[in-house]
Amino acid sequence: MARRNFATNLLAILLSFSLTGFATFAVALSKQEGDQLQRKIDEITKNGSASRVAPRKTPVTESELNSYLAFNLREKIPRGLTNPLVNMLGDGGLAGRVYVDLDEFKRQHQNAGFMDPLNYVSGRVPVTARGILSTSNGRGQFKLGSAEILGVPLPKPIVQELVTFFSRTPEHPGGFDLDSPFDLPAKIRELTINRGEAIVVQ
Repeated sequence: MARRNFATNLLAILLSFSLTGFATFAVALSKQEGDQLQRKIDEITKNGSASRVAPRKTPVTESELNSYLAFNLREKIPRGLTNPLVNMLGDGGLAGRVYVDLDEFKRQHQNAGFMDPLNYVSGRVPVTARGILSTSNGRGQFKLGSAEILGVPLPKPIVQELVTFFSRTPEHPGGFDLDSPFDLPAKIRELTINRGEAIVVQ
């Protein structure tokens, strides 16, 4: 149960980052690195479910994270999303990109009129943006900086609609709220985002 809850929470957080990040450079991907991160997640989960959590710091590289998204979580990513990429910029900065099937999204999206930038694009397109992740005492908060689609700025309400639509699950039908603090899974106390690497602190 603990492992399943961890995977669910991690996926929701990562998808939110992917929908609210800007790809700054290409990242090499490999199944080996994805499996390496899976082993780290298993250890984090095991430690977090123990009656007495051992103090531990686990480094996660940018290439491990993106390999994990590309290979290990590929079949679990919601329909309509492909090729997520997350960059770690340092000082809490996260960036990334994900291709979004706008036709899938717009079936349930309420048209906001001619000012809605989504009216002018269709099919599978890259959504990009960036923001800052702050964490402490087992809680996290993500602050969106900017977002765009094909070079056109996306208003925050539309970004929130995208995040909500693609991050919702039966357990969390409301999806991920960009403005709301969230609990870190597996008794993680904080996540330190350095350039190219994150440190998971339990």
